[in-house]
Amino acid sequence: MVSLDFFKPEDFAALNYAMDENQKQYTSTVEQALERIKERNDAKAFAMTVFENQQPSGFFVLDFGDDKFELTDNNKSVLLRSLSINPILQGKGIGKAAMQIVDEFVKNNFPGCDEIVLAVNQKNGSAYHIYLQTGYLYDGKSRMGRSGPQYLMYKKL
Repeated sequence: MVSLDFFKPEDFAALNYAMDENQKQYTSTVEQALERIKERNDAKAFAMTVFENQQPSGFFVLDFGDDKFELTDNNKSVLLRSLSINPILQGKGIGKAAMQIVDEFVKNNFPGCDEIVLAVNQKNGSAYHIYLQTGYLYDGKSRMGRSGPQYLMYKKL
């Protein structure tokens, strides 16, 4: 069973997984994402742990900072970024399940939020299809990311 919770330092050992070069072009490592939050002293970014059977198995960030305005004009939105699942656990539906339950997590923990936005690299077809399958919409907007063009996607809560 997949569940979500706010990241705790004790989760790090299980989340400090290596990603291959292909995956690194699309997302940050957990260490990089945590370092970015720390460097910015970012009280608007929340590190999240994805659990599978109560074991830390993946990671992402819910970012309420100004970066979201590159994707939306909605002040009540959150940017989902840096999603990764431990490579040895990929292909088991953990990422998809996490994206299916993130809506309720956001509603319960951030009641003022009414939209989740994200950007996915156009070459990352598997991630794009997972987002579509879990209710995210793509309405034709794109931007240039660090590894090429990205689809801008959103989901109203």
